[in-house]
Amino acid sequence: MTDLSAEYKALAEYRPTNKVRFVTAASLFDGHDAAINIMRRILQSMGAEVIHLGHNRSVDEVVTAALQEDAQGIAISSYQGGHVEYFKYMVELLKARGGAHIQVFGGGGGVIVPAEIRDLAAHGVRTFSPEDGQRMGLAGMIGEMVMKSDQDFSVHAPSS
Repeated sequence: MTDLSAEYKALAEYRPTNKVRFVTAASLFDGHDAAINIMRRILQSMGAEVIHLGHNRSVDEVVTAALQEDAQGIAISSYQGGHVEYFKYMVELLKARGGAHIQVFGGGGGVIVPAEIRDLAAHGVRTFSPEDGQRMGLAGMIGEMVMKSDQDFSVHAPSS
């Protein structure tokens, strides 16, 4: 078991102050859904509501669901390659459809290399690496996702 530092322990114990909703899925052409299934269960145990789309989901399906469900965060598992294009397109589509405030999180084990993680971070995607998992633990990673997504959505609601 990972011995978490105080910082990561605090993340692992974080509970949202607002109602937090996530859309979770495994990316297009990806049938590996074990990791995202574990992540969604931890999200739920931390107080988040989860709309799980399953595996083999397109960017359009995920973005549409996130907007329709008023999600604060999107969590994607991507083990198939093509993740840089997938996540960048997701951010572009969210912006184009008025969802720039929605947080995007991803992971793919060792498939997503450090240079790609940096590239995606520059586009607003928080991508977790195996090293993050070792350092933060699963609960620490999920706690960070919940904390960053813990926002009052009334500021983004359409005015009457």
